[in-house]
Amino acid sequence: GYWSHIKTDWLGMEKGANPFYFRAGYTLLAPDSSSSQVSLEDVGGPADLAVDNGPIAGSGASVEAVDFPSAILGWRLPWGDGNWALETVLALPLTVEFKTTGTLVNESIAEYALGNIPTGVPPLGEEFGESKALPPVVTLVYRFLPGSPLRPYVGAGIAYMITYDSEVTNPVLTALGEPELEIDDVFGFAVQGGLEYNFAGDWWVNADVKFIGGLEAEATVKDIWVETPGLPTYEVARVGNAKMDVTVDPWVYHIGIGFDF
Repeated sequence: GYWSHIKTDWLGMEKGANPFYFRAGYTLLAPDSSSSQVSLEDVGGPADLAVDNGPIAGSGASVEAVDFPSAILGWRLPWGDGNWALETVLALPLTVEFKTTGTLVNESIAEYALGNIPTGVPPLGEEFGESKALPPVVTLVYRFLPGSPLRPYVGAGIAYMITYDSEVTNPVLTALGEPELEIDDVFGFAVQGGLEYNFAGDWWVNADVKFIGGLEAEATVKDIWVETPGLPTYEVARVGNAKMDVTVDPWVYHIGIGFDF
């Protein structure tokens, strides 16, 4: 067929070779996330009466787990007896949710003005924001037990986290407008291990786990305004900007079925 012609005549492979593989399945991305304290900048106007520039004690944010359909696409390299391969994970863009942690959940960021006048600004609760994300990963994989239908493997490589269409969804922070959320794109490293089983012809099932580390991104929320119902003289206050460093570092679990071709 045409694919055989491409492999033999264009790519110089032996007739009947199946150096590529495809495993379609489902993935769970479970972040081992943490963050620095949220730090306020450019506080001014009436907000000066209640908050200061600098970190909010005990504050933070985390990234929620997400599951999605995915596929692994790989190429067995032509050296090393076919034990080595390059592979990547294919998936549609994910929607990743961010949650507040620590004092942000149940304490107001500006509870009192001048130390003892209630502002009426409520705690934020857990909801913070969301972003579209693409986490491309490329790994070099080594398979053990060549020729066996049951093959364990290990691998390592690089990862890159791309984020876009980020937005704040917290109702307290969006009551007066839409503050802008920016999250840096960052590189990381990946290590993996897995097991695959050849159950019929060129068909395989596999289970794979990866750890992606080094994904520490700076997140910035710009131009935050809040309602201050306890201060009728002002009614609203511009809190300014907020910054934090968020570490994602997810465990990525995949189970799939597919074929060599």
